[in-house]
Amino acid sequence: MDARLSAGNRAATGLFPMESYPAPALALVEQMSAAAAEEPARAISFQGAPGANSHRAVIEWEPDALPLPCYSFADAIDAVKDGRAGCAMIPIENSQAGRVADIHFLLPESGLSIVGEHFLAIHHSLMATGPGPFKAAYSHPHALSQSRAYLRSRGIVPLSQADTAGAAAYVAELGDPTVAAIAPAIAADLYGLTIVDNNVEDAHDNTTRFVVLAKQALAPATLAGQPAMTTFVFEVNNVPAALYKALGSFATNGVNMTKLESYQQGASFAATMFYADIVGAPGDPAVDRALDELHFHCKQVQMFGTYPMARVRG
Repeated sequence: MDARLSAGNRAATGLFPMESYPAPALALVEQMSAAAAEEPARAISFQGAPGANSHRAVIEWEPDALPLPCYSFADAIDAVKDGRAGCAMIPIENSQAGRVADIHFLLPESGLSIVGEHFLAIHHSLMATGPGPFKAAYSHPHALSQSRAYLRSRGIVPLSQADTAGAAAYVAELGDPTVAAIAPAIAADLYGLTIVDNNVEDAHDNTTRFVVLAKQALAPATLAGQPAMTTFVFEVNNVPAALYKALGSFATNGVNMTKLESYQQGASFAATMFYADIVGAPGDPAVDRALDELHFHCKQVQMFGTYPMARVRG
């Protein structure tokens, strides 16, 4: 794509966010976007530059997919909504950094459904144009926080970038031998950097959970006989003990809730939403009873989808 395209033309092509990638990444983004445009049903959109952990997750989850880089989570979701990708691979939580910012707000507005999950082991590498020593290292804020002790012990200043692979591309573009990037090892190959040190993350069981979003939800009946997860958000009635009663719907019916997080909707601080994962699928009598009781105690319940369980909980 010609970087001199007008903003109107860029927006019309759906490729407007590409202008924000570092130059070394932009050429790869253009190549991968062109391949995805040829077969959009095979394309899986992800946030980040080529070589990001989300790119790795796409390849692991579906080796035959055509990865489609997008600059933001919203862009990756829009690629599915616009038909430029069959689904999106979105990180939702990390074992060290917690939930991924904005995802709880983007999912309800997206109109997409969760059709799969994938757990990716996160291993960071320190890479640069030379062997060091280094004054600073660029990366995504999560990667920097996950490598905090490593950087502090070496006197390396952490500097934020939009994503890990974008940081690697930026360091390649800078050509400054005193500046490094923290990114997946694949990024060093893509951008011609030298890996100075592997596994620089402070916790070596570091894992990110991704969800796969698509326009069409999976029918729960198609998952019969296999472990499944169901994800939804809900808002309880504004009465005493409403949350206690809502959660009791699952306890009394023996349904395992593996995740519950609260977040505020709007600026009034009056409407607290709860994001939840449960083990099981609608159609199972216990799950159906629990969800029926939940609706009784809630102002609203929005289902995000039922999908195969990728990792046993507990």
